[in-house]
Amino acid sequence: MSDRILVTRSSMPSLDEYVEEIAPLWESHWLTNMGVKHKKLEVMLKERLGVGNLALFTNGHNALECILEAMALPAGGEVITTPFTFASTTHSIVRKGLTPVFADVAPGNLTLDPESIKKMITPRTCAIVPVHVYGNLCDVDAIQEIADSHSLKVIYDAAHAFGVERESEDGTWKSAATFGDAAMFSFHATKVFNTIEGGMVCFKDEELYPLLNQWKNFGITGPEDVEYVGGNAKMNEFCAAMGVCNLRHLDLEIEKRKAVAERYWERLGGASGVTVFKPSKGVRYNYAYLPVLFDPEDFGATRDDVFVALDKAGVGARKYFYPLVSDFACYRSVYSSDRTPVAKRAANRVLTLPMYADLALSDVDRICDVVLGCGR
Repeated sequence: MSDRILVTRSSMPSLDEYVEEIAPLWESHWLTNMGVKHKKLEVMLKERLGVGNLALFTNGHNALECILEAMALPAGGEVITTPFTFASTTHSIVRKGLTPVFADVAPGNLTLDPESIKKMITPRTCAIVPVHVYGNLCDVDAIQEIADSHSLKVIYDAAHAFGVERESEDGTWKSAATFGDAAMFSFHATKVFNTIEGGMVCFKDEELYPLLNQWKNFGITGPEDVEYVGGNAKMNEFCAAMGVCNLRHLDLEIEKRKAVAERYWERLGGASGVTVFKPSKGVRYNYAYLPVLFDPEDFGATRDDVFVALDKAGVGARKYFYPLVSDFACYRSVYSSDRTPVAKRAANRVLTLPMYADLALSDVDRICDVVLGCGR
């Protein structure tokens, strides 16, 4: 139907702004291989995020694979992560010859529970890959303390967390890009900040920069030298140019998303059996998603009931994340979701509602009317 509300919609600059940004490419004919727009975006991102080191990629998945490779983790080593995530997180670990170990999540924000992480550590553990789910920051201090005490690498899957910042004790603000040994971001078209398709890794060790750029360029280290079995994961100039444009408007986009989120919270936050997730104190949020948990006993309807009702009303929603990664066909013979009961309960109850900067508040009201109409 023509007035169907989609679950997400990409943010874009004006056509004129984008055309102006890409016009010089018709002069240079330099379309990829870390050209002028690629370098310009790198500089802008470093300034925005307050980091000294980053590398751009074709997408977040390749970025995560490359940083796992660059960390030189031992083959078969165990990596503690969450089952409440997108497939890419776990697939990256497995594709790099590592073994995922699933810890449970904290009920307050659905990120990795530090106490559960502690229980999963063995002599084979080599790293932790936590996920800032929906842009909710993990307990980065507790996770770092655990990692330091066991000499483990911490690589954040920050695919949802671009633009999220936390206030430090000295009153300064630190972006999600500054935590851990490295943090991967997705710039997919559905994200708060997008480059059409794209990704990035921010990292502490400056010596990783040439290594990451070599890994994403077939392992080529010189005109006649190929030292690594690398891949092709270079961001092209058109994607970089889209990022340059979108970054100029990021603060406005987040403000518009905030207004949408606050209307949802106002309408749904007090409903019995409905759980919404608001930013923690001392955190600048990016309003990337609008997740809601439905307790069928208290609310009077299941998540699936709400999903069907919304679909009939012309509203798209996602069971994000359902099922748990540990219940995927490719993993369930090895793992049991019963071992992560908090994550399993969340997966069975979660629904992400439409969220994007230009979503009209009248449409939010329409969505909420359908949701609340499902309850008692």
